[in-house]
Amino acid sequence: MDTTALEYDPAVGGSSPVAIARRNTYQVKTKALALGFHQVGIAAISSEYPPLPSAVSALQRWLDRGFAAEMKWMAAPKRFDAREFMPEARSVICVALNYYSPEQRPLEQRPLEQRPLNPSFSQAESAIEPAPAQPELNQPELNQPQFDQPQFGKIARYAWGRDYHRVLETRLKALAQWLVTLDPRAQSRWAVDSSPVQDKAWAQEAGLGWIGKNGNLITRQYGSWVFLGELFTTLELLPDRPHTSHCGTCTRCLEACPTGAIPEPFVVDANRCIAYHTIENRAETLPSEIAENLQGWVAGCDICQDVCPWNQRFAQPTDIEDFRPRSGVVAPRLDQLAQLSDEAWDQAFRGSALRRIKPAMWRRNARASLKLDPNVSFQASSQSLPRSADLPPDRPVDPSIDPQLDSESHP
Repeated sequence: MDTTALEYDPAVGGSSPVAIARRNTYQVKTKALALGFHQVGIAAISSEYPPLPSAVSALQRWLDRGFAAEMKWMAAPKRFDAREFMPEARSVICVALNYYSPEQRPLEQRPLEQRPLNPSFSQAESAIEPAPAQPELNQPELNQPQFDQPQFGKIARYAWGRDYHRVLETRLKALAQWLVTLDPRAQSRWAVDSSPVQDKAWAQEAGLGWIGKNGNLITRQYGSWVFLGELFTTLELLPDRPHTSHCGTCTRCLEACPTGAIPEPFVVDANRCIAYHTIENRAETLPSEIAENLQGWVAGCDICQDVCPWNQRFAQPTDIEDFRPRSGVVAPRLDQLAQLSDEAWDQAFRGSALRRIKPAMWRRNARASLKLDPNVSFQASSQSLPRSADLPPDRPVDPSIDPQLDSESHP
């Protein structure tokens, strides 16, 4: 974000197109921050040539190599030319919300016979906050693995709180409505990651951060723990300078990925990505190379973000209450998820982005993490997942909000 725009004195007049654009840019950024966005930047759209040529070329190469796996929506035409998303748009207002919560996941639990003998493992474990006390497990059946304490799954931080699409869209809609007061002729259309828009490329173009070697947008202020949104508008605004990359020679994310899903810097192969398989893969079983390396992940994966130096140094707790962890998401019981019923799923994940993972997928992911045969019956603890009554209440959703999902958007 170009902070000089916020230092602009709105009292300075001028009726030239540049003066009007500068004044409008200042007011737009000021309003976006007032609405609670943590970052805001501007990118321009030319009517003469396609935007983001480098990002478009990279997307096409990624698709040609088959790295999108079964995500057919990634080839949507609008993703290649934002002018198809909104032909009249001349500017893109890019925003970011910090979602980081500092709660630590429990120790990695493994069957006793699978515990490593490396002393450095114990030293690493001692530095992590221990798992919360849990009721005793029922006596396991003889054909089940024996654990020294209940096993816990891992859920990516983005999904710990309320569905971020709702939080972003509420603020984006408010900003869009305000633009009309700035200029009655202004038209706009907002987008989140469910829209056929290259959100990370636009954020980099608008100066919010840079796309890291793990494929995530990294910001100087918050690391990569940010949600992105865009507001395409007909207003002519002054663009910010695109952000430069600051990954340097670091390769921690490439080296840390247990499945080798980052074969080269800035390229992620969804076919080998734990996050893709636990969230998007609808198959009855996971590929063996994924199942054998889950390390407890049942909903997404944060490994490449957890090891990033920018996250380790600059992550800061969010001030948005909606993103605070709901009950049971930081340390879910794998034995409970392995027998999750449709009713329990509906109660536990209302108003959560985790609803994208259907009940059968939760059971599949948990059983794979427990190293259980999918065809063997399984008896779990009688303790149930947190129900909706145990969760922080959702704020009412404005019924007039339209997510604006396109037919090319993912299901």
